[in-house]
Amino acid sequence: MNRSGAPAPTLSETVLRARRRLAAAGVATPELDARVLAGHALGLDRAAMIAEGRRTLDDEDQARIEAVISRRLQGEPVGRILGHREFWGLEFLLGPDTLEPRPDSETVVQTALDFIDAGPGREAPLRIADLGTGTGCLLVALLHELPAAYGLGVDIAAGAAGVATINAAENGVGGRAGFVVGNWLAALTSDGFDVIVSNPPYIPTGDRVGLAREVADHDPIAALDGGADGLDAYRAILDDAARVLKPAGGLVLELGFGQRAAVAAIAETRGLNVRRTVRDLGGVERVLDVVRSDVAEASCQKALGMPGRTG
Repeated sequence: MNRSGAPAPTLSETVLRARRRLAAAGVATPELDARVLAGHALGLDRAAMIAEGRRTLDDEDQARIEAVISRRLQGEPVGRILGHREFWGLEFLLGPDTLEPRPDSETVVQTALDFIDAGPGREAPLRIADLGTGTGCLLVALLHELPAAYGLGVDIAAGAAGVATINAAENGVGGRAGFVVGNWLAALTSDGFDVIVSNPPYIPTGDRVGLAREVADHDPIAALDGGADGLDAYRAILDDAARVLKPAGGLVLELGFGQRAAVAAIAETRGLNVRRTVRDLGGVERVLDVVRSDVAEASCQKALGMPGRTG
């Protein structure tokens, strides 16, 4: 029995009650959230949660579960409560200056790998830059797939750069990754990058009021707000991309919903060409794959059997 004299509930009963409360509050995945959070509170993995379903919970156990369920009911995302989030099969520590990595962004990683597979190959000693690195998830995922590559992550927030440094080390690529505090490509003083990736802030300032509270109340504003039209970061990146990209290098940008045409137009006025657009699993045009115009022109001439320009 607990302190009130009522019979102590089992773990399964407690998870069921938590699921019903989360569902009533409109949480999208109440059963999953209830199980994950209860397991976190008690230090149990998925298998143990199943095996110990009939275990009775004392007052301390119930209080720990109640604490995390209450946080979820107040709109705090599960990842923030856990303090980490999975991305590309790897675990990433979160911090107040980082976004919570989301599955849509894995499209950036896959697009960059496709670009590399079609060019230098995964064994090449590539140089990669990640702009607005946050947790470092894009760069760390790429380095995990590219054993000879080196990468540099840039973020305006020192806290984010610190979290990314930890994540690179914890995921076994710390010796090939560096992180600096700076503003987009202005932080890169040398050219010669094979691939640049970025998930920049792209939400128009006026649209922030309509964000879900999980995002609005817990993700850093600097990583969300893309200016009046949501395109400020794209302009800053595309203005300077040709300076730091190798002639055969590529720029892979995550897009917000409906932004493909606008970002492509910015790229083209900066001497860059869109090689392709990639949709995420939900069918949204999520990623723009960009190259320098001289590279795109040379590729076209080669395909047509035409001589390239010599002057």
